[in-house]
Amino acid sequence: MTDTATGGTGAASRNRDSALTRFLRATEIDSRILGMIGALVAIWVGFDIYSGMLRPSDGLFGGTFLTARNIWTLLVQTSSIAVMATGMVLVIVMRHIDLSVGSILAFVAVVIGSLQVFWLPQLGLPIGHPLIWVIALVCALALGGSIGAIHGALIAYAGIPAFIVTLGGLIFWRGASWAVIRGETVAPMDKTFKLIGGGISGTTPGSIGATASWGIAFLICAGIVAGLLYGRKQRRKFEFPLRPVWAETFLAVTGCVLVLGATYVINRYYWPTGVVNRWAEQNNVTVPEEGLDISFGYALPVLIALGVGIVMTFLATKTRFGRYIYATGGNPEAAELAGINTKRLTVWVFALMGTLAGISACISAARLDAASNALGLFDELYTIAAAVIGGTSLAGGLGTIYGAILGALVMQSLQSGMTLLNFESAYKDMVVGGVLVFAVWLDQMYRRRLK
Repeated sequence: MTDTATGGTGAASRNRDSALTRFLRATEIDSRILGMIGALVAIWVGFDIYSGMLRPSDGLFGGTFLTARNIWTLLVQTSSIAVMATGMVLVIVMRHIDLSVGSILAFVAVVIGSLQVFWLPQLGLPIGHPLIWVIALVCALALGGSIGAIHGALIAYAGIPAFIVTLGGLIFWRGASWAVIRGETVAPMDKTFKLIGGGISGTTPGSIGATASWGIAFLICAGIVAGLLYGRKQRRKFEFPLRPVWAETFLAVTGCVLVLGATYVINRYYWPTGVVNRWAEQNNVTVPEEGLDISFGYALPVLIALGVGIVMTFLATKTRFGRYIYATGGNPEAAELAGINTKRLTVWVFALMGTLAGISACISAARLDAASNALGLFDELYTIAAAVIGGTSLAGGLGTIYGAILGALVMQSLQSGMTLLNFESAYKDMVVGGVLVFAVWLDQMYRRRLK
């Protein structure tokens, strides 16, 4: 009887395992992504339950974490790291590392901050001029890209290891940012530039409102369906194996439900009462006694991060540039023998990383409405951690953009939750370090299983 029961249990376990394996194979979902999603859900639910024990609120489980306001803030806080993590994926895929992105962010931020507050007004552009934010944004992209290109040239043509070049960059650009403003804080930023960080300038929020948010959500859903249909058409054209119809349907429905659900939650976060009253007074609108609910909708930095993610995904998966990067990371010697100019490719990848750091500098400075040499401190570690947690292998040749963005959300969720619960800074750093080591260990275990 015991043998029979044991055998039946083992057979049932094998059937369950085979069902999960068949599901993953049919949908082509990376098991590590499922693990990250599971971890993210556990983090969110755990923080909400625990915060509910301390301070009951209107969260999903009675806490303060899973509220519309906190989720909106969490996404805004994630945007800066998420943007840089998309570039770090390509750097690591090529078997390099960039330790300087946080310092580049700080240097670019203090330069464009000084540009807005001091230099442009001295050149005749008064504070509030409509061109100031445009000039600051262009300068940020150009400066960040130039610094990245210098690093890439030193690595590719001077033969200096990326670790040493970017470690030197971490120290050099942090010092340069202090030299620009002598340790002071530059503030405030241009009113239009401030919107890039998602803040409110007067009665103008750095977000798009409920109607536009729903429009973008439905557009993304249409893009998901169109992408699946196009992919199926291409597979049939080149006689590649097709996913089952049920798998395609599952991916489409799941993707759309997640997008629409996130949009619903985001649109539940409303303007503060004081801002609503000022807006109503300026526009001659009567506010009813029960108040007027005006939704923030998606914040501009979140849309910027989403746009960067889409562009970087296309660049990595649909262009020759992206294929060359993965080929070089997989086998540099074979890539050179195949005619790929790996040195020039290295320069371009680091220039792209620097440009993304420039974008993140704009988001960070605009969100804080200030720039200082302390901005972006430890961001290089959070960016690397986000990429590694998202499935990018430190051995090179393997990594996804969407995984890095999800990794950034996991990292920021941990930090935001611990801040919400008043954890000491030392414990937050310990958790981040532990998660990074654990993620690398999981990556090694995954690669061993593939061999």
